Amino acid sequence: MITNVRLYIIVLLSLLTINATAATRQWNLQVSENQRYLQYTDGTPFFWLGDTGWLLPVCLDRGGAKGYLTECGKKGFNVVQIQVLSGVPSINWYGQMSNISKTNPWDFTNIDREGVYGYWDHMDYIIEEAERQGIYIGMVPIWGGLVKAGLLDIDGAKAYGKFLAKRYGNKPNIIWIIGGDIQGDIKPEIWETLATAIKSLDKRHLMTYHPRGRYTSAKWWSKADWIDFHMYQSGHRAYGQRMGNKDYPIPDNTEEDCWMYIDSTWAYKPIKPVVDGEPSYEDIPIGLHFADGPRWKANDVRRYAYWNVFAGAFGHTYGHNAIMQMHTPGKAVAYANTCKNWWEAQNDSGYVSMQYLKALMLAMPFFERIPDQSIIYKNNGTQYNRLIATRGKDYILVYDYTGRDMDIDLSKISGTTKNVWWMDAATGDLQYLGEHKGKKNFKALHLSSTDGVLIAIDSAKEYLAKEQKNILKPITKEKKDLTE
Repeated sequence: MITNVRLYIIVLLSLLTINATAATRQWNLQVSENQRYLQYTDGTPFFWLGDTGWLLPVCLDRGGAKGYLTECGKKGFNVVQIQVLSGVPSINWYGQMSNISKTNPWDFTNIDREGVYGYWDHMDYIIEEAERQGIYIGMVPIWGGLVKAGLLDIDGAKAYGKFLAKRYGNKPNIIWIIGGDIQGDIKPEIWETLATAIKSLDKRHLMTYHPRGRYTSAKWWSKADWIDFHMYQSGHRAYGQRMGNKDYPIPDNTEEDCWMYIDSTWAYKPIKPVVDGEPSYEDIPIGLHFADGPRWKANDVRRYAYWNVFAGAFGHTYGHNAIMQMHTPGKAVAYANTCKNWWEAQNDSGYVSMQYLKALMLAMPFFERIPDQSIIYKNNGTQYNRLIATRGKDYILVYDYTGRDMDIDLSKISGTTKNVWWMDAATGDLQYLGEHKGKKNFKALHLSSTDGVLIAIDSAKEYLAKEQKNILKPITKEKKDLTE
């Protein structure tokens, strides 16, 4: 009996600790002073590491949602992008509809009725569970194709936007994503109305717009008061896959050059932070529409991530074919002939390796970082051979996808000499390469994969320890003293 009482007390204290942590942790986000990054309101940097869990609200029950979000948190993801409505009405795992009025689908007056996990009750659970895991929910209110089909009008957009803002405006972990794989000049009045209706009641949360593939939201919304940061979709096509699109918005044979969207977005004024909201997904057919074709692999999704971030993005959104559709046994597969289950995909190499990028960026001074290709003093390279470089005042990072030689000008940062490491992008493992200075040729180290990052830091700085073996395992001074 005493044992049971003690166990009860331990469990109760654990729950109180979890709830206290969720209540006191930082949530409110804002744009940094230099207009290129996001931060918490106390000035702490926020590195966006997103996952595309698009169909989470309709495909998973509460147990599945909790399992998915828990694993996201363990793997370092802090944003999950979802389609709030993927149909009008949408129907969740429990058979409950999002819109119940037959005469006015956007009348939510009696939406909370007794029954088994109503649609919005289940949505509440997802958001609250994400909060427990330290995750923001990037909410796309309605997918673009539904608006294009005329399923949401001006009055409906106004009513729906206010419903969402009233219901979720006080939740700490919300980021609004207007649009949904659609150009901003298709029904722009709907998007404007939906966005402003939400913002009229919710002054707390940030908002952006998810565009069609190979577009940036800045093309239509650079002057919009409601957009806090920009999003682009680099998309799923390989080099040379124009596929007959007469309105192609980028040059031929640049389809995989996701890095180019940063400068093209910042060409619009005012400058705002920017992130890739949908790159090529792991284990999805290359080009998306070739079910029997080869698929994007782990090193491909890492390439998109590092190219984006080193070019100036404030974070990155990852995607996986199985996760975006929450595939389970016996379910029809989108875009491919076969597909693993979503929980298996959360152990795939590309998924796991995203956390090493996040850890690397947060290990260095965050807000001073700029893209700088002049660090590579010979040939940057093109397409897959392109090296991409970024730096702060006292550190340099160069991503190498193919394992080619790198000619690096170490004089671009402070310090007479620099400590240099190679980080394996697949594992986060570090190998110290010694002290170097001036212009130097480096060869990539193939610790477990071809792609990785050359790290050079002013020898007077201690962002990394020489004996550190993995980017996730920093060695503090206290730990070093214990071993000396």
